[in-house]
Amino acid sequence: MQTLAYGSWPSPIDATLAAAHDGHPEFVGFVGDEAWWTEPRPEEGGRRTLVRRRADGTEESLLPAPWNVRSRVIEYGGQPWAGVMRPEGPLTVFVDFADQRLYRHEPGGTPTPLTPVSTVGGGLRWVDPQLRPERGEVWCVLEEFTGEGPSDVRRVLAAVPLDGSAAEDRDAVRELSDGRHRFVTGARLSPDGRRAAWLAWDHPRMPWDGTEVILADVAEDGTLHAARSVAGGPEESVVQVDWAPDGTLLYASDRTGWWNLYRLDPDGDPVALCPREEEFGGPLWRVGHRWFAPLETGLIAVVHGRGATALGVLDPETGEVVDAAGPWTEFAPTLAVHGSRIMGVGASPRSAYEVVELDARTGRARVTGARHEDPVDPAYYPEPQIRSFTGPAGREIHAHIYPPHHPGHVAAGDQLPPYVVWAHGGPTGRAPLVLDLEIAYFTSRGIGVAEVNYGGSTGHGREYRNRLREQWGVVDVEDCAAVALALAAEGTADRDRLAIRGGSAGGWTTAASLASTDVYACGTIIYPILDLAGWATGETHDFESRYLESLVGPIAEVPGRYAERSPTEHADRITAPFLLLQGLDDAICPPVQCERFLARLEEHGRRVPHAYIAFEGEGHGFRRAETMVRVLESELSLYAQVFGLHPPGVPTLELAK
Repeated sequence: MQTLAYGSWPSPIDATLAAAHDGHPEFVGFVGDEAWWTEPRPEEGGRRTLVRRRADGTEESLLPAPWNVRSRVIEYGGQPWAGVMRPEGPLTVFVDFADQRLYRHEPGGTPTPLTPVSTVGGGLRWVDPQLRPERGEVWCVLEEFTGEGPSDVRRVLAAVPLDGSAAEDRDAVRELSDGRHRFVTGARLSPDGRRAAWLAWDHPRMPWDGTEVILADVAEDGTLHAARSVAGGPEESVVQVDWAPDGTLLYASDRTGWWNLYRLDPDGDPVALCPREEEFGGPLWRVGHRWFAPLETGLIAVVHGRGATALGVLDPETGEVVDAAGPWTEFAPTLAVHGSRIMGVGASPRSAYEVVELDARTGRARVTGARHEDPVDPAYYPEPQIRSFTGPAGREIHAHIYPPHHPGHVAAGDQLPPYVVWAHGGPTGRAPLVLDLEIAYFTSRGIGVAEVNYGGSTGHGREYRNRLREQWGVVDVEDCAAVALALAAEGTADRDRLAIRGGSAGGWTTAASLASTDVYACGTIIYPILDLAGWATGETHDFESRYLESLVGPIAEVPGRYAERSPTEHADRITAPFLLLQGLDDAICPPVQCERFLARLEEHGRRVPHAYIAFEGEGHGFRRAETMVRVLESELSLYAQVFGLHPPGVPTLELAK
């Protein structure tokens, strides 16, 4: 063991390595007996490809660059592909990010478009496809812009011909629903094909506030009739609906305060299948997320837990859940089933997300794709702690603490380490406890990280989630500060060397914390919301355009609150150095928010050391390897300059004053 100051430890986890392992497999599915999923390629411009695992265990990327399997519906996208196996081979449809058209693909051929291009606003976008080869169609959600504004948009269920006849003809797309709801998910067909079910909701609700289960009859000609609401409501969030093999409708609802599973009985009443104070669902940020999948035996594959998620099999007759054995402590909201096979995506504090297959008959689970392989000696990985802290009014705050850790270096015994508080995005979201090389990038150099699942986070029931209602910029800021100060008070962190960072809603929390507290010596603000009034009046996309009504309050009723909490309005209060990072193609948190904030800072004559880096070709969430390298190195340089650290081999970030 060698003794070196915190922040100066040499580490094999450099920014290039961390960037190369950013992102994880998503949107799993079976095509015949084969397992398929999407996978990131940071080194290829941040695109996502479609991976096929053949029966012999070999994996292949079906689509070369620049094909990018990713939807932009509600900007966050969702399930972007579907496939079926035919005697002559697989037939696949997918959405390409560049033009958002739906494409048909068969191995050995070139993808051919199925949908037309529209020059109106954001054009035509598609998500959550369901192949219906017997009808020669693919059913999906259509998002159609009707004007140039971000909220000039309508969403319907639609049927697209598989023969390509709609590639140049919008009229050849058959609309299935009437467009009376602002938001819809893809339709799920009953086993006999005679009924279809989907979710719908309207402004100002978000899907974790209140949604409805819509049930319709399917006629012989494939049209939908007698659409009616059968579950959910303004204060009940249903996040997934599907059918059991016997034709029973299943759904995940938080009607008791926790997302639990229900079946709809013949009288239309909900019957709880496994009533527990834990979650069998989560926030529906992306259309097509799946937390449960019915098996043909009547059992149900589930992703469930409290503060973390496991993969299990639920017996709806007894309410018993048997979880998969293995090292995974967190599963993503994606599931697929085929026979007795269950496919999910799992991770742990010692392994990144990988494709996992569970056999429901034997209970055996194994990795079948995107297998985690240690890029460095795992002795350099952080050793996290699951902690709870006490916040204002005695409220409980959940957090993950990652102390500095290095197999060959320690700091002098009289030193305390610097710590960075990480505020997750959403804010209706959660920081999972999984291996993240971006965190390891800091901890292996002697900088601690505290991930705070502040009030408003998911995974702990609706009451915990609702703490943020009309309190955004208050509860999140207070909870992050409470964790930081508690770490300092107990002698875990250096009180004078605390920082905060976050992206999107976490960027808001970071900026709001710098403007309203003296807890932090500096901060990293990533593609943030900075001006509530601007964001609420046309500067963001349609999906979140009314989100602030629940997070802050209706702007017409509490306009002063929007100004009171916005960092842009209080730029003169910021004295701590900061790094501001922004994608120039961001439609969710646009660059104008950063530009206005910096202009206001200059108006007040504040000479705060800072750097602003804007990235061309990046949107909401950086995806390119070269971008992520610069982000990490710039962030570390900020901390080094403010905290007096000496990390080897890190370019110096120039701070303007």
